[in-house]
Amino acid sequence: MKNKLLIKFFLFFLLFIFNMNICHATIYRAKLVGNDVNLRSGPGTNYSSLKTLSKDSEYTMVNDTLYPDEGGCGNGWYKIYYEASATGYICSNYITVSTLVFKEEATTECEMALKEAGFPASYWPGLCNLKEMHPTWEFSPVFTGLDWSNAVDSESECGISYIASSIPTNIDNTCKNPYTKTWYPASSTAVAYYMDPRNWFSENTIFQFEYLRYSDLLKDKYIDATSNILKNAEFYKYHLNIGNNLGEIINEAGLKANISPIFVGGRILQELGNATSLYNLYSGVYEESEGQFKGYYNFYNFGVTDSCATSRGTTICGLEYAKKNNWNSVYDAIYGGANQIASSYIAVGQYNGYLQKFNVVPTQASKLYGHQYMTNIAAPSSEAKTTYNSYKNLGVLESAFVFYIPIYNNMDDSFYTEGNGAVDTPDDNEKSTLDINTIIVSSGYKYQSGTISGIAQNTDIKTVKSNLESIAGAGNVLIKTKDDQLVTDGLIGTGFKITIKNQTLEETLMVVIHGDTSGDGIVNALDLLQVQKNILGTYTLNDVYLNAGDTSKDGIVNALDLLQIQKSILGTYTIEY
Repeated sequence: MKNKLLIKFFLFFLLFIFNMNICHATIYRAKLVGNDVNLRSGPGTNYSSLKTLSKDSEYTMVNDTLYPDEGGCGNGWYKIYYEASATGYICSNYITVSTLVFKEEATTECEMALKEAGFPASYWPGLCNLKEMHPTWEFSPVFTGLDWSNAVDSESECGISYIASSIPTNIDNTCKNPYTKTWYPASSTAVAYYMDPRNWFSENTIFQFEYLRYSDLLKDKYIDATSNILKNAEFYKYHLNIGNNLGEIINEAGLKANISPIFVGGRILQELGNATSLYNLYSGVYEESEGQFKGYYNFYNFGVTDSCATSRGTTICGLEYAKKNNWNSVYDAIYGGANQIASSYIAVGQYNGYLQKFNVVPTQASKLYGHQYMTNIAAPSSEAKTTYNSYKNLGVLESAFVFYIPIYNNMDDSFYTEGNGAVDTPDDNEKSTLDINTIIVSSGYKYQSGTISGIAQNTDIKTVKSNLESIAGAGNVLIKTKDDQLVTDGLIGTGFKITIKNQTLEETLMVVIHGDTSGDGIVNALDLLQVQKNILGTYTLNDVYLNAGDTSKDGIVNALDLLQIQKSILGTYTIEY
């Protein structure tokens, strides 16, 4: 079978590394306590940086050995896995170490419950660790009935899975269907790594298994959570002022369509945005075109294709779609869109992010390994982090979430965990059909009023371009300096310009990196001085630079922002980006 020998060798390799005798095996995990920490090729700052790691990301350590410092980290270095079989070194100052111990028999209440539910022993440590942190979380097995090696082999077929990694062991060089210059056909080794559910039992990446159906366990939380997501959006405020509580309406629609109201609310916000540009779609008061569309609503931008919007305008396209579907009330419009989303994927067995990539329990057997929403094998873990952060900000992490986790037959007991992910990628290398703001949000950044933010200081231009092109398609993103010089490497800073193209339109946005008022991509003494002078009135920050100076995001640049920048420079505070 294609690449099966490689998979078996890889699993044997891991078995050797961890000495994975299930009776007493121990896996050591590292969790980042610092942000933008360099992963090095050797145990010293004199070695090259392989990538930067984000706070709260989790990785499996090769072992618990503390390697002697060769420069820059007196307390020593740990060696971790970060992309499939690739390893690197991280300064011990920036991580906390924990252990997962495997047992032959279930001894704790959590292990016994998982065993009774049907989870194999190799699932117990990770899930019980999460259960200890979040007692309200529930885990439900999904028995695929599939042989693990066969499933990996099927997902490794040329053209099915791609990866944004140039590490040789992650690339299938036998596949003669190259994706782009930055996306590669994923090897069986890489597919096995991302496809193994046990690799994602960390606090944030577990959300790729979140059940997207309406949950009775969360019914008391949905209205408040959804309202909190939408509270800053103009369409939400508009309807609240006229007596429509969209949190309640979305909850009712979600219940009827059997889809998570939190998911629906997030989708509506993504489509309508925070501003008033789509007022005609959500207000129901549009009177032009002989008043034929008055009283119709479209909260999802359905029907607003690029070709239609270019020729006839967003309002007409969206309201024509609404009228065709009889969306002549706020509830009918919200329910109608939610029902369409639910029927496209959730109703056909793809009821979480993992299953939308790896379609291993389809309702139709002919769809097995097909009808996949994305080709990027890292997308589920990346999107899970976004979901986790949203829930964390909402303060609902202790809700009774239910996670549906696949189990395969004949799985090897050896595996390891990595908490880092990538982003979704389109099905081919053509320009995306998505709106520009959707491309940006799906890439992990923030879009508002002609700006793109959500970028950390010290971020390389190549990283931003790669993340955006994973959604927009290769060659559809250009980055220029504030002086309009095209750039492809170096650090990206406030004032840089990013042009993004979809199938019919293009938009140029200004970069905002909070704390970076000087535009060099880092937060340092120069930014502190500029903010101080702006407060004193001896220097003026304008436009995106003023926005960058507002690190507290309260709408003004004042002493609080000055203090946050100062603490960021000293390393005692991390500016939220």
